[in-house]
Amino acid sequence: MTKYTALVLAGSRGASDALSETSGMAHKALIEIGGRSMLERVVQTLLRCGRIGDILVSVTAPETMPALPGLSPEMASGRVRLIPASRTPSQSVMSAIQSLENAWPVLVTTADHPLLSDEMINYLLDHAPGEMTAVAGIVERAVIEAAYPQTSRTYLRFRDIAFSGANLFLLRNPEALGVVRFWRLVEDNRKHPLRLMAALGIGIVLRFVSGRLYLGQALQRLGRKCGARIGVVRLPYAEAAIDVDKVSDLALVREILG
Repeated sequence: MTKYTALVLAGSRGASDALSETSGMAHKALIEIGGRSMLERVVQTLLRCGRIGDILVSVTAPETMPALPGLSPEMASGRVRLIPASRTPSQSVMSAIQSLENAWPVLVTTADHPLLSDEMINYLLDHAPGEMTAVAGIVERAVIEAAYPQTSRTYLRFRDIAFSGANLFLLRNPEALGVVRFWRLVEDNRKHPLRLMAALGIGIVLRFVSGRLYLGQALQRLGRKCGARIGVVRLPYAEAAIDVDKVSDLALVREILG
């Protein structure tokens, strides 16, 4: 059976984080839900999945990370390792992969995803199109709103589908690094929309804005830009799209986990 290297993004975003400040935690990933930190919940889920091998946790200032009792044996054995996060998520992914020797394939997720389950992971891995080198998990808007009509998510709207991301990505081989490089371009130019439009092509941007762009067309165009074959897996789990970005998310997750 193929063993996947898992990368958990747990770095801080910016100088301050409202959730960290509210909870009194130095790292948002350490916020507890039901007696366990979000980070421990995510890593323990990965450990339960028999298809996951080594687990890297990309965190700001690893030396300041307190002991994580739920992960002590695996950290002592080296199966779970803390590595320094870079300035942005894409740079953290790139530096983590470059620090490894032949770690492919790589499964990337985030520490603020405490509802992650091994069923979600297995579904993504089982349904990822074999010819695709980079695959993202997504959840359709109808699935989310049917299960949790009270939640407010950010949706990408195409002509044939509206969806939210699931913070779950499969990178199969070095070809997928082109996607990570493009991700960095987006991060570096998030305040310069004209540069992003030029990178993607004004025609495809206008079709997206006007609601005439199909998801498949967007993936093909992006793939050509990245030099990779990009696909998605439509996850049937509403919880896969619920990460903890704000106080209301935290309240919802605590309610779900009960």
